[in-house]
Amino acid sequence: MGKLAYCIRGTFIHSTDSSPMEILQDYIMGVNSSGKIEFFESAREQVDLAKKWRFSESDIRELSSHEFCMPGMVDTHIHAPQYSITGTALDLPLLEWLDKYTFPTERKCKDVEFAKNIYNTIVRRTLKNGTTTACYFAAIYTDSSLLLAEIADNYGQRAFVGKVCMDINNCVTSYKETTDECIAETERFVKELLERKYCRVKPIITPRFAVSCSEKLLQELGELAKIHGTHIQSHISEAGGEIQCVKTLFPNYKNYADVYDKNKLLTDKTVMAHGCYLSDEELAVFRDRGAAISHCPNSNISLCSGHLDVRKVLKHNIKLGLGTDVAGGYSPSMLDAIRKAVDTSKVLYIQHELGQKIDCSSVHSPHSNQQTMPTSKTFSVQKEKYTALSYQEAFRLATLGGSQALHIDDVTGNFQVGKEFDAILVSTSVPDGPFNVFADDIVEDVVQKFLYLGDDRNIKEVYVAGKQVVPLPNA
Repeated sequence: MGKLAYCIRGTFIHSTDSSPMEILQDYIMGVNSSGKIEFFESAREQVDLAKKWRFSESDIRELSSHEFCMPGMVDTHIHAPQYSITGTALDLPLLEWLDKYTFPTERKCKDVEFAKNIYNTIVRRTLKNGTTTACYFAAIYTDSSLLLAEIADNYGQRAFVGKVCMDINNCVTSYKETTDECIAETERFVKELLERKYCRVKPIITPRFAVSCSEKLLQELGELAKIHGTHIQSHISEAGGEIQCVKTLFPNYKNYADVYDKNKLLTDKTVMAHGCYLSDEELAVFRDRGAAISHCPNSNISLCSGHLDVRKVLKHNIKLGLGTDVAGGYSPSMLDAIRKAVDTSKVLYIQHELGQKIDCSSVHSPHSNQQTMPTSKTFSVQKEKYTALSYQEAFRLATLGGSQALHIDDVTGNFQVGKEFDAILVSTSVPDGPFNVFADDIVEDVVQKFLYLGDDRNIKEVYVAGKQVVPLPNA
């Protein structure tokens, strides 16, 4: 029995495997000195709990009627170096966007001092927005990638950090490494980060995507991940032009997923961003390998890449989380990811209800004459009834779903006893707040208003493994 650090009593909201959202009013939680949840029960049990755990009424923090506690949100896909251009440069499709804006921006992070400013800013911003776990792409530079890990650890954020790997870049030739250099530097990055023994910041093998990686590099990265038991992240089937490039570069593979799978990069510790155009065959491989998908609806829309059919992914029993995908996604807030996930699902619902067919050969990006979907298929509407994603389901994807996608749901994601207390304290009554609460609003209404209308002004406190990390130092 661990020593209690504090007790909280009030309204708690979280997800479980059987329920996308549970609203538990007048509950009491005890968190021990190691940051783990010792008990979580109805406040009717307070007297017995107090005897067992030896706390008094004065030791309990009582939440007010306009406050509630929810799990910290999990951003399963975010590009830290791109934060400086967030909210700009969204006028091109994916491949052109990378060449014109992204690669030149990331190249600046070779300067460690420049990178330090960007990385400090993005970690602080995401924490303020309630992201307790972030899965970061850094840049191709080992030292500045290690700096991102150090900064995340210093601020107390749970994180996976990846040094980006790419040995092909025909447009911005100064932003790539040789194959051997990339392999050696990635191994140095992984070893040095593991040697630092950060409690909650870990390395993740990060081939940018198949388009920017040679077959040899992919093979070596798969072996490296196997040797060190590390997580893996990349992109897959985000946009039509990208898919066509993969077919050209890897003609001996069945499909995009096969490129990663044959090179040992699809495991139960893999999270792949986007997946908008994965076939049923590819989704079956994801399921069999235990690999996850990060749904990034903001960037899917912002770069006119496509839509991920969440219902289809869930039907295949694939682990699924949400990602902001800064800076293709223009918001670093997971609340925005929740909203865009619901909106995207409603668009797909409308298409199904209207009986539309999407002929890929006739769909073009508004930015250019380039096609944004593969031309070899016509996506037909399924005859069975389609159900749009609910806000409760999107909430689960942003919390428990994200922890499952990152293979850390035994540690975080909800308020199950024994897990670490990663949490957000939300206040729905703040000066000049983004929404109003009325006398006849029930708890479900208030929660819904926060998810649709709330922002960082409503997030009073953030905890990671029981430690308060927001308000930020020097905030």
